[in-house]
Amino acid sequence: MAGIVLNVEKRDALGTGGARATRNKGLVPGVLYGGARGSIPIEINAKDVETAIRSGKFLSHLVELNHQGEKQPVIPRDIQFHPVTSQPVHVDLYRVEPGAEIAIDVVVHFRNHDASPGLKRGGVLNVVRHTIKLKCQAEKIPEEIVVDLTGLEIGDSVHISSIKLPEGTRPVISGRNFTVCTVAGRKAEEEAPAAAAAAAPAEGAAPAEGAAPAGGGNG
Repeated sequence: MAGIVLNVEKRDALGTGGARATRNKGLVPGVLYGGARGSIPIEINAKDVETAIRSGKFLSHLVELNHQGEKQPVIPRDIQFHPVTSQPVHVDLYRVEPGAEIAIDVVVHFRNHDASPGLKRGGVLNVVRHTIKLKCQAEKIPEEIVVDLTGLEIGDSVHISSIKLPEGTRPVISGRNFTVCTVAGRKAEEEAPAAAAAAAPAEGAAPAEGAAPAGGGNG
């Protein structure tokens, strides 16, 4: 686990008004799903949730819930944030049974930039996937997926088939050798917006022959 422990209580105030009242007490409303117990509305100290999110491991690791001494491993599935303050306003958590296989997003880290001839010659690393969803045992969630950029030239692509995945894991997407990153030429990247601008009509340009004048009035 990521070492994150959240103390929770069962939430009695339900509905929109109940959720608002929960937040006014400095708590984040949420729902605990999965398992034989079914869905249970819960509430968690808002500062504890914010600290867990800032750790960078909240959405990609098992978290331990503590309810009056009873502990339960869970995995966060969704966090809703306030559109203005960006504070968490609701969380969805799922129970994880021992030995269960789960699907989880694992962060991708790119290593050995200096060993890529394409990047050293001015190429640009185009990251297609910052995370990859893997299936793995709940107790063996990997910290990262490492992509080695050694030897990549401009125009090269790295596909999932060429990446050494952590032991005991496999991609959720099967049957498709999807792209994780490419090394693009900087010139191509710079020419794309220029070409788009050239295709747009210049401001104040005369309308094409036969086109109606702007405004369309009878004068």
